[in-house]
Amino acid sequence: MKMKKSITHLLYIVALTSLFTACQQKAEKEQLEATVVKENWGKLPSGENVGLYHLTSTEGIQVSISELGGIITAIKTPDKHNKLENITLGFDNLSGYLQPLPYFGATIGRYGNRIAKGQFSIGENTYQLATNDGNNHLHGGKKGFDKVLWTGSSNVEGNKASLKLTYLSPDMEEGYPGNLNVAVTFTLEGKKLSIAYEATTDKDTHVNLTNHAYFNLAGKGTILDHTLQLSASSYTPVDSELIPTGEIIDVTGTPFDFATPHTIGERIGQVEGGYDHNFVLDGENNVLKEAAVLSDAQSGRTLQISTTEPGIQFYSGNFLDGSLANEVRQFEQYSGLCLETQHFPDSPNNESFPSTLLKAGETYHSFTVLEFGLLPQVQ
Repeated sequence: MKMKKSITHLLYIVALTSLFTACQQKAEKEQLEATVVKENWGKLPSGENVGLYHLTSTEGIQVSISELGGIITAIKTPDKHNKLENITLGFDNLSGYLQPLPYFGATIGRYGNRIAKGQFSIGENTYQLATNDGNNHLHGGKKGFDKVLWTGSSNVEGNKASLKLTYLSPDMEEGYPGNLNVAVTFTLEGKKLSIAYEATTDKDTHVNLTNHAYFNLAGKGTILDHTLQLSASSYTPVDSELIPTGEIIDVTGTPFDFATPHTIGERIGQVEGGYDHNFVLDGENNVLKEAAVLSDAQSGRTLQISTTEPGIQFYSGNFLDGSLANEVRQFEQYSGLCLETQHFPDSPNNESFPSTLLKAGETYHSFTVLEFGLLPQVQ
């Protein structure tokens, strides 16, 4: 009788173990699936519907992107304790993005960064753009790509979750010549988010596309304790209006030297107004290369950026002043930083800079990869 009970008990344990293993395998299988879910996020004042896409990777990283402005509204990654937090500045609702904003997470175009006096010439034609940053043109004008409604289409293929956003920028929109067909494809695979930009035009025009995400790897506080390394031996100094002087200067011995890792707060006081400068990346243009490595010791999170672009704009969130907030936090000065892969500011007016001219019939290509990780843990 005792033997029968023992056998029954053993079979019961085996059954429970099998059930637990099956549940665990199911959970692991579900965790290993890349997904895209579209949410109807609401309507614009004009009545148009806005979709919000939630991409999840096999590593559990979550990225949310809006059809309005091609905005990355959230990037959620685990810290060293496996706690998932949003590491970008933004809002949980559409209404947050309908107010004047400093380009939180937005796709920027037609031209990322500044163009002096909002003017450039192509051949014998001079074009006047909107001057929405003092005397100068900034991030595409008064209604740049960050404020238009894109058309989204999503796809899941194997371990890749992707979202393609398209937009037709009509001839002379914000003063730019040519009908510009633009496509931006976000692909989340494992720990990497890649952003592929493509554009064609029927008239010669200038194009410089980027993304304006504000990162804070701690998910709180400021970025002054973050450590930054840039693959840049030189930078382009600017005048009082943040327009490049045309010079390219060696960073050695200056507070712009991030060739080796430095915390952002270490030398920011030596830079008038804080960091808002274009760094000239080492290596070939149009070839994918490492641009930046950002880390936060408190959370253990890291961000590595690679790009085909010749430059990267490091902006330390100088103009954030606490006037904006979401449900969790206020966005004070230095609450987040931007690392915008790009061609140089005011390139249309500087022949010595890599050209941003896109000719009719040619195709613009740009590719940037964000890889999220963790610092090695000391045992």
